[in-house]
Amino acid sequence: MTQGQTTYDLVVIGAGIMGAATAYFAARAGLSVVVIERGSIASGTSSRCEGNILVSDKERGPELELALYSRQVWREDLAEHADDWEYQDKGGMIVAETDASMQNLLALVEHQRALGIDADVLHGERELHALEPYLAPDLVGGAFYPGDAQVQPILATHHLLRLARDAGAELRTHTPVLAIETGRGRVTGVRTPDGVIGAEAVINCGGAWSADVAALAGVELPVLPRRGFVLVTEPVPITIHHKVYSAGYVGDVASSDPSLQVSPVVEGTPSGTILLGASRERVGFDESFSIEAVSRIARAGVSLFPALADLKLLRAYSGFRPYCPDHLPVIGPDARLPGLWHSAGQEGAGIGLSVGVAKVLAQALVGAQTDLDLTPFRPERFEGDAAA
Repeated sequence: MTQGQTTYDLVVIGAGIMGAATAYFAARAGLSVVVIERGSIASGTSSRCEGNILVSDKERGPELELALYSRQVWREDLAEHADDWEYQDKGGMIVAETDASMQNLLALVEHQRALGIDADVLHGERELHALEPYLAPDLVGGAFYPGDAQVQPILATHHLLRLARDAGAELRTHTPVLAIETGRGRVTGVRTPDGVIGAEAVINCGGAWSADVAALAGVELPVLPRRGFVLVTEPVPITIHHKVYSAGYVGDVASSDPSLQVSPVVEGTPSGTILLGASRERVGFDESFSIEAVSRIARAGVSLFPALADLKLLRAYSGFRPYCPDHLPVIGPDARLPGLWHSAGQEGAGIGLSVGVAKVLAQALVGAQTDLDLTPFRPERFEGDAAA
């Protein structure tokens, strides 16, 4: 690419984790890439989440297959960079408070094991406390997933963009996209306050705002914001070794209920603080503080770990997860407008899925055989018979 050239193979809209990962894998595949971000790097959902790389919360289906593939990309393709984003194979632990939830958990474990996922069933207090000594004593049982992992999401986003730039990609922050340009029935680029940037393809990595980005091209995309809060405690002398959450969390992730839902998720951090989640509610882009959500999260966390009852909270923060009605991401080329691509709607799984999605998208963008079939995630599936 020559100096001053304004035509690229790919324009990536959004410098969150999805945009960063997509830019990296596309640039590494030989494409000329520019990332356009209206704010700063990771200024949206990627800076307001926990950095999960989970398979334990995925029911059998295409998202679970994508999660397994993405975990492999984190572990293998990006292994040399693990320290940059504080990758931890900390393991995930689901606990059941009732006999009924334990039976549902056992069914989930059975389905996941059929796909080769490593999961150990835990029976009763003794087996639970062998892994997490501070758990409440009245839990029925649980399951342990040693392959669940964690990254620091802001670091991951910044370092993936650094790697993308090392591979030749460009980055323009504080540059809003005003329109997606079209001509002769296809995308030709984007318009910004600085002028038009030509492109063979434009990919929408707008996170919870992906519907607004799609609308710039006259395309409807049913990605909605789903607000969630996370609480951060003062540093504590006890250690919580894994990500621990209630079996009810799996159901909440798969729910379409717009009202407030809270299921306990508790984990420690290297600094000694404890993170408490998780809430979900559809309130648009309302950023106001919710005392109800925060109070319920705190009580739910203490129900799993009573030793946390007297801790002080340092802060609480919220973010918007990009939610799709069928709980599957929107990934790939949009058949309604050639040249328009999407990587959106990953909801709370976006950090974990990002690198796998990006690698497959890069394969598709250069016309190679993709490692995974993107058909279940096709963007136009919500229109007409495709929505069924």
